[in-house]
Amino acid sequence: MSSVRSTNATQGANISRQRRFWNERAASWDHGAQNNPGLVKVVERVIAEASPQTGMTVIDIGCGSGQLALRVAPLVERVIGIDISQAMIDLLLQNAAAANLTNIEGIAVPIEHLEIEEASVDLVISNYVLHHLRDKDKAVAVATAARWLKPGGRLVIGDMMFGRGTDARDREIISSKVALMIRKGPAGWWRIAKNASRYLFRIQERPVSIAAWVEMFRAAGLHEVVAIPVVNEASVVRGTRGARDQHIVAKGIPPTKR
Repeated sequence: MSSVRSTNATQGANISRQRRFWNERAASWDHGAQNNPGLVKVVERVIAEASPQTGMTVIDIGCGSGQLALRVAPLVERVIGIDISQAMIDLLLQNAAAANLTNIEGIAVPIEHLEIEEASVDLVISNYVLHHLRDKDKAVAVATAARWLKPGGRLVIGDMMFGRGTDARDREIISSKVALMIRKGPAGWWRIAKNASRYLFRIQERPVSIAAWVEMFRAAGLHEVVAIPVVNEASVVRGTRGARDQHIVAKGIPPTKR
């Protein structure tokens, strides 16, 4: 029982920290996301792999101010944007109103607490969000999202995907980032120190490898799992709920490879 309380407390602390962080940075994220070429490429790939169609109900996990939701909404029937930050949801709805989009809803709730009816949506998408979760919560989020999908529905996640330097791709990503920051002088050196502490102690950002994401998708019972490196450290993973699947259990099994 004590271990359960400890786990819940750790999850609760992470949720509170993430909510404060994104409430404070909502406006700057809204501006920066639109002007980040790498992030724009990932958004484009998520949408391409999601293949949104007329009549679909879509959930955007960690929707932020609408980088995915605003693009997908004109192509589908309904988009439900989910974000831990009320400030982000407010921006999403403001941006939707400015774009004359009336089929976007916003809900401020932690992913870990989100409840959606099983087999009720056609598409679940997410971009640059889930690396903020603890590893076990990533696995639960993937398995839970798989249960929300109708048979034939897709889960598409774009995110920071690299591990702890155990393979060549990880080492290439880390070394390229360090080299880029070094060239920026003292400001870059400070970024190296700050990001290294985050990476080593997994305080704010907790990326895992492409292989780990693929494993989570398969453990959730998804089929046709495809992983696509996009730019720098970012990749997209896509999976489909089988047409004959009647029930998918959220196992919550953390990936074994980091």
